[in-house]
Amino acid sequence: MSVRRVQGSEVEYGIAVRGQPHANPMVASTHVVNSYAAAHGLTRRARWDFEEENPLRDARGFDLSREAADPSQLTDEDLGLANIILTNGARLYVDHAHPEYSSPEVTSPRDVVVWEKAGEDVMRLGAELAGRMPGAAPVVLYKNNVDNKGASYGSHENYLMRRDVPFDSVVEHLTPFFVSRQVFTGSGRVGRKQDGSIHEFQISQRADYIEVGVGLETTLKRPIINTRDEPHADPKKYRRLHVIVGDANCSEVAIYLKHGTTSLVLAMIEADHLPSGLALASPVAAVHDVSHDPSLKHAIELADGRTITAIDLQGEYLAHARTFVEREGSDEQTDDVLARWESVLDRLARDPQECVQELDWVAKLALLEQYRERDGLDWDHAKLHLVDVQYHDVRLEKGLYHQLVRSGRMERLVSEEEVKDAVSTPPSDTRAYFRGMCLARFASDIAAASWDSVIFDLPGHDSLQRVPTMEPLRGTKEHVGALFARSETASDLFTAITRR
Repeated sequence: MSVRRVQGSEVEYGIAVRGQPHANPMVASTHVVNSYAAAHGLTRRARWDFEEENPLRDARGFDLSREAADPSQLTDEDLGLANIILTNGARLYVDHAHPEYSSPEVTSPRDVVVWEKAGEDVMRLGAELAGRMPGAAPVVLYKNNVDNKGASYGSHENYLMRRDVPFDSVVEHLTPFFVSRQVFTGSGRVGRKQDGSIHEFQISQRADYIEVGVGLETTLKRPIINTRDEPHADPKKYRRLHVIVGDANCSEVAIYLKHGTTSLVLAMIEADHLPSGLALASPVAAVHDVSHDPSLKHAIELADGRTITAIDLQGEYLAHARTFVEREGSDEQTDDVLARWESVLDRLARDPQECVQELDWVAKLALLEQYRERDGLDWDHAKLHLVDVQYHDVRLEKGLYHQLVRSGRMERLVSEEEVKDAVSTPPSDTRAYFRGMCLARFASDIAAASWDSVIFDLPGHDSLQRVPTMEPLRGTKEHVGALFARSETASDLFTAITRR
């Protein structure tokens, strides 16, 4: 029993061009990605390989037709937008109107924190470089999920799990968990409803955009449980759980707990350890209601007529996790996740402000209340909306989250040195190592790459040569590090791989 599994994150960033409120966000996002690529010698020769992608395959056992799909679902089409692979194994690209950083595959919640924070550094520098272009205005990026004008953009999680687990079981056990985990994963928002027209504070930025319980969509009719069945790995062995219900977090503790607790719940689902009995009467309404109550007192109605708070619902999952760990064994990071999970829930139950140095929504609410008390502001005041957005500003000198970190008022879990290293270095224990090292060593010989392949364009070969990477735990430093060490050229590496 462990929090360790192949996982990662995808974050779309909010974007604004200073002094140009009507600037085309797609163009601005392209400038961010291309400016970073140009500054780091990442030519666009190595394109993203869309061949193995299938975003319309549904985990419930069918494929949505392309004719019936919303255009935003067709993520397997090359639209000619900026799209590069980084030497750390990540993908940096334009997703419709936003720059997006998709982290490399990692094997632990702590590593998610490291490489997601590295993505913030990448985005920060990309925006700075885009603003230095001749005639360009400054570009500002925000690690958040809403523009308070009715639009939302995603922060997605990905977890590899066993294919043989019935998807109905995934839905049954993850739905109550996702509805309630926002008490520690929420990033806070001034405004309720999608357009923010109700002037109150709520816990989550994504909650009001969740409209159905289960579904394939990601940009409209957003579900609690997303059914996209695109494993980016051996489909006979693996399912990739694509989670779209969560907020973009600045807090390292929130990112860590989000991935750590979800990994534990998935382990229990795979082992058939969780009992029935926690089904919700109205899951979508519960997502909204929990978010709308920062006092955390809202009573969620269960399908059997009982009621329970989100904290107590999380406590049920925690109790089952502790029993499971006692039976199956544990490791240091799993023990730490369990301890933090329990501590956060206990303190949230007493007084959420006890978590002010760990959780985004609590830290943001504390800042907002300071302004409200000092200046006598109601929730509809424009200054509070500015504070809300400014919390997520990626600029170190402007972002309120970063100011909290500098003043020692926000807990960190990883060092700045680890993050800086992860900007250019891939994790060593997944296939991202092979992908990243290929780009770092032999970029001019890589025609394309994706999560599950690297495509070489080699002298002496009449066609492109695809190296499949369908097993996420192959292609690690342990497996191929020595091959890179003794390969002077991409041809040497390819020959060594294909003759093993």
